[in-house]
Amino acid sequence: MGLDLFLFLFLILNLILTNLSVNVNKIALLRNARGGNLPDLIQISKDCERFGAQGITVHPRPDERHIRYSDIQPLKEIVTTEFNIEGNPTPRFMEMVLEHRPHQCTLVPDAPQALTSDSGWDTVKHEAFLKDVIAQLQEAGIRVSIFCDPEARYVEGAKKVGTDRIELYTGPFAEEFPHAPEKAVAPYTAAAKLAAELGLGLNAGHDLNLHNLRFFQENVPNLLEVSIGHALVADALYLGLEETIRRYLACLQTV
Repeated sequence: MGLDLFLFLFLILNLILTNLSVNVNKIALLRNARGGNLPDLIQISKDCERFGAQGITVHPRPDERHIRYSDIQPLKEIVTTEFNIEGNPTPRFMEMVLEHRPHQCTLVPDAPQALTSDSGWDTVKHEAFLKDVIAQLQEAGIRVSIFCDPEARYVEGAKKVGTDRIELYTGPFAEEFPHAPEKAVAPYTAAAKLAAELGLGLNAGHDLNLHNLRFFQENVPNLLEVSIGHALVADALYLGLEETIRRYLACLQTV
């Protein structure tokens, strides 16, 4: 009875609290455009936390067009909330993650020259590969999340490969949301319920913004974390960083 009560309270808490992790890739992209240190990636990451963000996310790519591999250690030293590193688990990426040991590593199957992530893992096809990679990360004390499309076979496959969490790829939701919000969110609601039944933690990210985030959070149960970068940085151009983060956090508050 005591355990049942604990699990009930745990689920209720997760229904209320969804963390915001700010992806600072676009800050690094702007910095890199001029070759100096303006804007200052480290200071902005500190400010994101000071303004209420519960995490910082980075996604270094092979060409280092935004986050550089040399950014990882300085960020690890200053992040006081949750440090999440995303990326395709190439040998170089794995070496870096295992060296710096973030709180969470999110595995994303993006091609080397991909403009942005555009799909989740085929957890059935890549079962053996993912099991091996996930085991290495977990042995180092790193929580693992894998990018996942909202389909039952992929969510079930995620359970089989041993990941701690899945991050639902929300690009299709964001695209369809303005035209048919209920239809857009339906597969994500179903995937979230399945993930909970399987004991998987749930994150989400890609193209979530001030227009669709509250609806998504209200209709997708047990959502632990959202990772948002592009839209948040774009909004900050008009609203300022502090006000922008305040508004995103407000979208995640359950009334």
